[in-house]
Amino acid sequence: MRKGAGGVMIRNFRKDDIEEVMKLWLDTNILAHDFIESNYWKGNFDAVKVMISNATIFVYEQKGIVKGFIGLIDGYIAGIFVCNACQSKGIGKKLLNHVKEKYDQLFLQVYKKNNRAVNFYLREEFSIQNEQIDENTGEIKFAMKWNKLSSSVKACSC
Repeated sequence: MRKGAGGVMIRNFRKDDIEEVMKLWLDTNILAHDFIESNYWKGNFDAVKVMISNATIFVYEQKGIVKGFIGLIDGYIAGIFVCNACQSKGIGKKLLNHVKEKYDQLFLQVYKKNNRAVNFYLREEFSIQNEQIDENTGEIKFAMKWNKLSSSVKACSC
């Protein structure tokens, strides 16, 4: 658990977070992926709710309210979700930095049309490994990877 000023902390997910986290998951996906029917996300809601119990989740909490979260399964980032009103305020970066401290490699998939997310991950030193079609949506996804070793090498300009 990492506490900051103003009642802000990054902490492990608790079971009583599930309703806030799932609302955030649904709202954020619908907003970020306007190129995919909202029924797709609504149709996957219950399955994701079950999968969350098998994932590693860190929440960003401010004054007792979950403002964002990151979900991982064995170094695979299933997603970073930040409430719409709180986006572009560094919450996603703080969540990502939190897991970068814990893992040597991170992987994810992001929709090519989600330019905001693609640019965020590129800025955060992820590289595009390949692209593929998501069979469920018909949309192109980038597979991206981050390595602690290559990241720390770039940071050292000796």
